[in-house]
Amino acid sequence: MVNDLSRRGYEALNYQFADQIPAPGEFTEIADGVLWVRMPMPGRLDHINVWLLRDNDGWTIVDTGLNRKDVQKHWEHIFDNHLDGMPITRVIATHLHGDHTGNAGWITRKWDCELWMSRSDFYMCKAMAADGPSDVPEDAIRFYRRAGFDEARLDRYRERFGQFGANISQLPAGYHRIKDGQYIEIGGREWRAVIGRGHSPEHVCLYCPELKLIIAGDQILPTITPNVSVNPAEPMANPLRDWLTSCDSLRQQLPPNLLVLPSHENLFKGLHERLTALVDWHEVALEKLYDLCETPKRAVDVFPAIFKSEITDMSFFPATGESIAHLHCALDRRMLTVEEDDNGVAWWTQA
Repeated sequence: MVNDLSRRGYEALNYQFADQIPAPGEFTEIADGVLWVRMPMPGRLDHINVWLLRDNDGWTIVDTGLNRKDVQKHWEHIFDNHLDGMPITRVIATHLHGDHTGNAGWITRKWDCELWMSRSDFYMCKAMAADGPSDVPEDAIRFYRRAGFDEARLDRYRERFGQFGANISQLPAGYHRIKDGQYIEIGGREWRAVIGRGHSPEHVCLYCPELKLIIAGDQILPTITPNVSVNPAEPMANPLRDWLTSCDSLRQQLPPNLLVLPSHENLFKGLHERLTALVDWHEVALEKLYDLCETPKRAVDVFPAIFKSEITDMSFFPATGESIAHLHCALDRRMLTVEEDDNGVAWWTQA
């Protein structure tokens, strides 16, 4: 274990249980009554960490994986072999994205239990899942044309539209709302809901003071930065401002010595160090963005200021959303100005 202090004065990241990563359908117990399960996903980010919490006479599941047959097969194996004969009594989704909510409806129906989520994420998830492939709205086309998409890329968007719902089993009609600061009793322990913003409208993190750990979802990841994007549903949003504010708030609310349970990659300690690094990364990206916009740029032109890796066809859409988020934050700070040309394309330049 590394105990050296980082150059920021916080404890450096120390990875935990790195030699005990569970195989799909199996688990590692990382604290009393807290089971780490890993489910597969397609793509470069090939997994999601989900959690089983022993809850008196049953189990609470936190996040569920994508709505896929292989993931459900792994869940069935867990249900048949690892629940000690007790039922699933509750499902908590940290936020709306399909790798977290994908099997929430399937599991709650199977076990006749409640889904717990934040209000904003529940209703946004329901709305996005309802969009069908033939429902492409014209204002969404205008949004991506404004970002700099050519006709071929707009056609690709039309082809992709409505796929969100394919990754999610139908959510229940109702849910149990989780609010910021709410205490939730799970297995005789108090867990406090800590809401983060920016990656999703109201992302639920679960902090257990007794166990000195936090289920962080996608709000705090150890080596990658969670996607912070603008999309056609709220085209003038400033989620990066919300994200940076949340990082500062989490750093003030939470002690530095927690075990962090992220949705992707490995468990770690060094919470304050990581939150500081996340803020620093975005601040540097904003400075690079300002420099790049010495001459007018579209959203699709500013990827080099924000991303180190190559932008592929798969990552082009989230990369565009994240670029717009940085542009909006820079505009809010009066670093940049924006003008639309006769074709409705936005051009960003230094203020």
